[in-house]
Amino acid sequence: MLFLVAALMLLGVVLGTVAHAPLTFTAVAAVVIAVWLGVFALRERHGRRRTPSH
Repeated sequence: MLFLVAALMLLGVVLGTVAHAPLTFTAVAAVVIAVWLGVFALRERHGRRRTPSH
């Protein structure tokens, strides 16, 4: 999943409007997205391990 984030960031730098944004902004946005996806993955994994109590 993090590879996908890195690939999309690289594609955005090369082809998209991210090329017009400062590199620091792009890096911060990529880190925020990566953390968000990581938290989502952890919550999904943790949620699937639980069994319903009823």
